[in-house]
Order: sequence, then structure tokens, then C-alpha cells
Amino acid sequence: MAAATTSPTPPGSLKRIVAASLIGTTIEWYDFFLYGSAAALVFNKLFFPESDPLVGTLLSFLTYAVGFAARPLGALVFGHYGDRLGRKKLLVLSLLLMGGATFAIGLLPTHATIGSAAPVLLTVLRLVQGFALGGEWGGAVLLVSEHGDAKRRGFWASWPQTGAPAGQLLATGVLSALTALLSDAAFASWGWRIPFLLSGVLVIVGLWIRLSVDESPVFKAALAAAEERKAVAGQAEKLPLVSVLRHHWRDVLIAMGARMAENISYYVITAFILVYATTQVGLSKQTALNTVLIGSAVHFAVIPLWGALSDRLGRRPVYLIGAIGVGAWMFPFFSLIDRGTFGSLLLAVTVGLVLHGAMYAPQAAFFSEMFATRVRYSGASIGAQFSSVAAGAPAPLIATALLADYGDSTPIALYVIAAALLTVVAIGCAKETRERDLGEIVERTSGKSRVGADV
Repeated sequence: MAAATTSPTPPGSLKRIVAASLIGTTIEWYDFFLYGSAAALVFNKLFFPESDPLVGTLLSFLTYAVGFAARPLGALVFGHYGDRLGRKKLLVLSLLLMGGATFAIGLLPTHATIGSAAPVLLTVLRLVQGFALGGEWGGAVLLVSEHGDAKRRGFWASWPQTGAPAGQLLATGVLSALTALLSDAAFASWGWRIPFLLSGVLVIVGLWIRLSVDESPVFKAALAAAEERKAVAGQAEKLPLVSVLRHHWRDVLIAMGARMAENISYYVITAFILVYATTQVGLSKQTALNTVLIGSAVHFAVIPLWGALSDRLGRRPVYLIGAIGVGAWMFPFFSLIDRGTFGSLLLAVTVGLVLHGAMYAPQAAFFSEMFATRVRYSGASIGAQFSSVAAGAPAPLIATALLADYGDSTPIALYVIAAALLTVVAIGCAKETRERDLGEIVERTSGKSRVGADV
């Protein structure tokens, strides 16, 4: 059977699909990052008040890490049904779950009101956030990747990736404005709830936009081919997870390795930095938030540029620029922060995020091009989200613990450098995927490869 082919998506429709994916991912990342910033700034006092400040921060980051632990489960569930039912339906569900959990956090009583039940409820809602985000990323990037053409896939698929810095920008901007307008007492009392409650409004906007787009044509063609095989030959499809582990296990491992430096460096630069700059260097919360705010704006701007460059040079070269660059930047990064000025902190964060963008931008197209259509949601999500348990989840926690034990930044820099080396090895083992036809698959059986019909 010939590989499925689809007509190119008209430019106007593609832009609408990109906008829908970008706005949806921005809202979901806003919800997720908002928790991380609040964990660094106020949750240690509101939900763990009986601990000393640094231990309270560790416990707060532990609930932050729990959200990552739920992401693999979200990847499995959303990946399975996304490969069976389609990308669009699951993206709507993920947005509802994430927004509902974030809104509920804004209504949550603190430890002073209900005691130990407060951190328990906070942890449950964080689990829901992680579960939803575990399914969000794969669907959002696939919806764009499968609509766009191969020659500019890196550029178009990088736009949903900008949802991460856009969400970080929005979350940090709202928190920064509130900390500037409110006293510390007012912010700790009720001001911190406002950005969580705003999520309810954002979700309504996101749903309206997401419901207006069409399902991926590549997915619809693959689904029709699968139904034809079943009707003609009685050939039932294997479970997506089984097919991924049987035919794409190597790609899953590469994706996991590729995520290590990208994930760890990002959360050290944007989440842990709020702790380091305020407790170790003595800068104000407002100063730290403002540098992340500006750095996120630059990050947003450079991601599409890196994505476009991956269309010209390939996914692997651009990804390697980011991994090697982030590793090399870590010692200058902390040295600049230790100077204790706004300018030096801004330079450290901004350069770090620009280098991170070289990994994050081509990631969407790169991971999409590794897997067959009928297992692509599962494969891309599993590869991306299972690595987050070992990478992004413990990154602020490990960095805070290293700071508490050693009192300086050297072990933290070495931690990120080790992750960068692991990512370089993973990318070195990968094949270039630029311009691969997403309607085709490379089947790997008995150690051989062949290009054939999508399954």
C-alpha cells in the first residue's frame, strides 16, 4: 500500500492552526509556570509555614516536582487516545483540565486555615496540572507539524514552542505587577490568588480558538488507511504504546536524552534563579522577576528564528548548538549573577534562554519526524514527558539542595553541564529528519529499515 498523501494546508488555514496551538499552549504553560514562580516566592510560607525558609522552599519545590511526575501518565493516556481519536479532541480536554486545576488553586485554603490538608490538596491539583500538560505538548506540536509542509516545518512547528516563554512571560508579568503594586503582606494574604483565578478567563478564550480548527489531514488520511486495512484484510491495529516500544524504542531514548539539557537548564534559569538571586545574592524579588520577564520576551522572539535555521541546517546541528552552548554558559551564568546587579543578572538569564531556544525550537519538528502518524502522539509525548521526571521535575529541587549543602553555585553548574553532555551524546546518535514526509514511516523490523505505508 502506498504511503498516504495529503494536500498542503492553505497558508491562511495554517496560520489559524498555528495561532490556535500557540494560544492554547501559552495558557497551559502560564498555568504550569505560575505554580513554579509561586512555589519559589510564597508557597513555602503559605503551605509549609512550620519549616525554616530553605526547607520550606524545598518542600514547595517538591510539590512543584509532583506535577512532572504526572506528565508521563498524561503522555500515555492522551497519546493513546490522540492516536486513536485525533489531536483536536484531546487538546480541548487538556486545556479544560489544566485551567480547572489552576483556577481551583486560586481558591485553595492555606495551612493557616485548614492545616495539613492544604498542602495535600495543593499536591492533588498539581498532579492534575501535570497530567494535563503531559498530553498537551504532543498534540499541540503535532497539529501544526502535520498541517505544514516539510520545507518550513521547523519554523511553523516552533511557534507552539513559543507558548512556553509566552506562558512564562505572562505568569512572571502578572506576578511582577502584583508584587510591585501590593505590599508583601497583601500579596501573601490574597494577591497571590489573582493570577490563578485569571486562568478561568484565559481558558474560555483558548477553548473558543481551539474548537475552530480542523483535525490534522495527515491523521485523517492515516485513520482512513487503517480502517481500510481492517475492513479488507481484518488487520487490527496494535496499541500505539506497543507499536512505539517495538518499532520506535530507539527514537524514544533519543528524545529522552535530547530533553535532559533542554529541560534542566530551563528550570534552573527561570525557576531556581528566583531562589538563588534572592537568598544567595540578596537581590529583590522584583529584580529577579523582571529579569526573567525580559529574558522570556527575548526567548519568545528567538525560537522561531532557531526553528527557521533548523529548516536550512537541519535539526541536529541547531540542537547541538544549544546543548553545547548551555553547558559552556553555566559558569559565566552564575559568575554574572554573583555580581549582584540588575544588568549582570539580565545578561545571564537572557543569554541562557537564547541558547536554550536552539534546543527547544527544533524539538517539535524533530520529535514529530521520528514517529509514524498512528503512533506519533504517543511516541513524541512519551519521549518528551518521561524524560521530564528525571530532568525538569527535580531540577529546582536538586539545585536548591546543592546550594544548601555546598553554599555556592559550582555543583549546580556542573549538574547542568553533565546534562548537556548527555544531550550531546543523544543527538549524536540521532538521524537527521529534516524534510521527512510525515505520511510515511520507517519500519524497523529485525534490524532492517524500509520506507512504507503509514500504520
